[in-house]
Amino acid sequence: MTFGAPRQPSHQPTDGRSPRRGGRARKLVPLGVAIWAVLEIWLLTLVADAAGGLTVLALLVGGVIAGSYVIKRAGRRAWKRLTVSLQPGGAVTESAPEGGGNGLTMLGGLLIILPGLLSDAAGLLCLFPPTRALLRRGLERRLGRPAAPGTLGDAFQQARMRQPDGKVVQGEVIRDDQPPAPRQDDPQLPR
Repeated sequence: MTFGAPRQPSHQPTDGRSPRRGGRARKLVPLGVAIWAVLEIWLLTLVADAAGGLTVLALLVGGVIAGSYVIKRAGRRAWKRLTVSLQPGGAVTESAPEGGGNGLTMLGGLLIILPGLLSDAAGLLCLFPPTRALLRRGLERRLGRPAAPGTLGDAFQQARMRQPDGKVVQGEVIRDDQPPAPRQDDPQLPR
C-alpha cells in the first residue's frame, strides 16, 4: 500500500554485478564479536587461576539466575503498562523509569545472562539508573529521536502517514474493500 511517495529508481550497476551491501559494518561486527569472545575467555581463565574453577562456575550460574530475574521483572512491568494503556481511558499510572521503557533493562539482563565478565559489567551499566540515563541520552542523540515517544496504546489509537514533503498526517485507516468480519459477541441469526 503506497501513499503517494514516488518510487526511487534502482541503482543497479550496468556491468551485471550485484550492488555492494553492508560495507564496513559487515566486516567489523564479526571481528568485534570475535575479539569480545577472546577477551571473555581470557578474563575467565584469569579469574579461574586466581579464585578457582568452582568460583567461576558459581559466577556464571549466578549471572544466568540474576539476568533471568531482571528480564522477567522488566517483562512483567512492560506487560502491565501495556495492558493498562490499552484499557479504555487507561493512563499509565506508574511512571516509566527515567522517562523511558524497559529496553535497556532487558538488554542489561540479557548481557548478564551471557557467560563472561565483560558482558556482566556491560549489563550492570544498563541496570544502574545513572548509567542507564547516560546510555539512553547517548542513544537518543545517536538516533536523533527520543527513545520512548509514547505508549503502545497511542499507536493502536491512531495511524500516521508521512508525506514526501516531511509532513505527518494523522488519521485512521478504514478499509472499504473488505466487509467487516462478524464479531463473536454478535447474536447469530437462524438460517
